[in-house]
Amino acid sequence: MPQRPLPTEKEVTSWIRERRNWGRWGKDDQKGAINLVTPAKRVAAARLVKSGRSVSLSRPFPKEPGPNNTLPAQHYMKTATRGKGGFSADYYGIFYHGVASTHIDALCHTWDDEAMWNGRDPKKEITFDGARFGAIEHWQEGIVVRGVMLDVPRHRGVPCVTHETPVHGWELDDILTKRNLRLEPGDAVCVYSGREAWQAQDPERPYSRPFGPVATLQRPGLHVSCLPFLRDHDVSVLVWDMLDHLPIGYDIPWAVHAAIFAYGVALLDNALLEPLAKACVEEGRDEFMLVISPLAVLGGTGSPANPLAVF
Repeated sequence: MPQRPLPTEKEVTSWIRERRNWGRWGKDDQKGAINLVTPAKRVAAARLVKSGRSVSLSRPFPKEPGPNNTLPAQHYMKTATRGKGGFSADYYGIFYHGVASTHIDALCHTWDDEAMWNGRDPKKEITFDGARFGAIEHWQEGIVVRGVMLDVPRHRGVPCVTHETPVHGWELDDILTKRNLRLEPGDAVCVYSGREAWQAQDPERPYSRPFGPVATLQRPGLHVSCLPFLRDHDVSVLVWDMLDHLPIGYDIPWAVHAAIFAYGVALLDNALLEPLAKACVEEGRDEFMLVISPLAVLGGTGSPANPLAVF
C-alpha cells in the first residue's frame, strides 16, 4: 500500500472550518446532508433491487456485558394472564452511543469549540430534556438511498484494518477507481474495515471505550483524512464498522465524527458489515438499496437502528 504524506494540522482544520455546509440548505436547516436524499434518489435506490435479498447491518441488542460493552442495555420481561391465556411484554433501556450498539448519530451529537451543526450554540440547544436543534426526529421519515460498499480488507488483501494501517481518504478513492464505482451526491458509503476479524485476534481486547481522554485511547479505524472524501463526494450517510482512528494525532476534539457538525453527514456507527461484504461478493455487485429507520425520539441525539441492505 503506497504511503502518502499525512495532512498538516492546518489542512485538517481547513476541512472542518472552511468546507463546512453551514447555511447550504438554509440557516435553520436540521436535516443536513440528508437533504440530498431526494424523492428521485429514493426511486433510483429502489431500482437497484433485483434479487430481493435483504441483509441486516445491525449487531444484536447489546444486553450482555463484555469488553466492548461496559454499559449493557437492559431488557426485562413481564408476563400476565388473561383468562385462560396470557401475554408477555418487555422493557428496553439502552445507552446506545459507544461501540456496542448499531446506531445513527443525529446532527446534535457532536460539536467543536466554535459551534454545532449550522452554527448553533450547544449551550443553548442541548438540554436535559433533549436537543432543541438537529435532533433525530428530523430524519423520522427514514433514509432510503443508494448504498455503496467500500471493502478495505478486500482491496488490501488482508483480514482487517489494523492500528498501524488506518483507512485514509485517498484509499477510499482508490477503491472506487479499482471497483469501477462512481459516487453521486446523496449516496451512502459503507466502509468495511473487518472489525470482526480484528476482534477475533484477541476476543478479550476491547475495541474502544465510550468515555475517556481521546489522547489516551487507541483503536484502528478511519483516519481524519477521510473528511475531504465525504465532502468531495457529497456523501449523505457514512456506515462503518470501525470508527475514528485514535489517537487522532491533531489538536481537534473530533476526527471523522466532525463530519456531523461540519458537513451535516449522518453517521451509522458500529454497523455489522461482514455479512454485507460477503453478500456483495456473492451478488457480484457493490451497490444496493439502503434503508435506515431511526426512532422518532423528540430531542434525541440519535437512535438505535437496524439498517437493511436490499439487493
